[in-house]
This record gives sequence, C-alpha cells and structure tokens, in this order.
Amino acid sequence: MNGEKKERRWYIVQTYSGYENRVKANLEQRVSTMGMEDKIFNVLVPIEERVSVKGGKPKRTKRKVFPSYVLVEMILDDQSWYVVRHTPGVTGFVGAGSSPIPLSEREVSEIMSKIGKELTKPKIEIDLQPGDTVRVKSGPFEGQAGPVVEVMEDKGKVRFSVSVFGRDTIVEADYNDLEKV
Repeated sequence: MNGEKKERRWYIVQTYSGYENRVKANLEQRVSTMGMEDKIFNVLVPIEERVSVKGGKPKRTKRKVFPSYVLVEMILDDQSWYVVRHTPGVTGFVGAGSSPIPLSEREVSEIMSKIGKELTKPKIEIDLQPGDTVRVKSGPFEGQAGPVVEVMEDKGKVRFSVSVFGRDTIVEADYNDLEKV
C-alpha cells in the first residue's frame, strides 16, 4: 500500500453472498485475537426493518440494505488491510485496483440515518392499490366497505371512499384497521 493513511474512515468490504453476518463475527474475532482494536473499530451489516401487510395482517421482516457487503470502520494501513482482506468469506475491498476507497462523510451519514430511521420506524409495504375494495375492521366506520383512493405507505395509511348519510366521503384509516375484500 502506498502512503499510509492514519485517519479513521468507513470502507466497504465485499463478501460471499449470504456470508455477511459470518464475516462480521469472524472479523470481530480476528480483531480481538490479533490486537487490532486500535485500528479496526466497527463492523456493520446494515439492516432495515420493513412491515408488509398481507391479508390485513402486518408482518415484520428484516433485510440487508447491501447484500454481499459489510461496512468496516478502520484506520487503513498494511496490517489492518491484511486482517480484513484475509478474513474468511471476504472477497475484497470496494475500490480501484488494490487501494480501497473510503466512503464520504455524506455517504456514511445517509447510511446511518437510513438504518437508524428504519430501526425506529419501519417502512410499511401495503398490498393494496387504488381501486381495491377494503372493509374497516375497527374504529368509527367499522363494517363499512369502499374502494381505495390512495395508499400512503410512508404513513401507513389508506384513503378510501365510504357512504356517509348517502354521500360518498373520502376517509383516511390506518392500514391495520382495514382488510381487503
């Protein structure tokens, strides 16, 4: 490696498909047994949580944000590069040729905010589309049914049309309170 870099940065490490968690565990083990805690600080497999609604029932799933990749926060030098590169399951660093390219501060903050946000508020996938008919399971409109007008996955809400006093009215409800007819 030409020119030693002494700053702490995040790098992307490519792994065999499905080996991300194993690489994380192996690398953390190697860091402690080889005394590299002062050069390799964090190993991260970014995961986001999603909620999908099928048949009116919410289902939480976790998925890897970057399949086949692990993020490593480290000070890059010959020794730390060797420890990471020769961890079982690692196929290499992401970068040009033999020199790994660190993530920019903006990229790191985007990734951290994405996975941080997803841990507190999962994305919601609703299997409804405008035109589908839904029935309200609970709340003031319980038992009413009508066509979906708009699906707002980011809020977990659905707008649909119901008849109130003989007039069509657009109502907004939480996806948990609805079932597809």
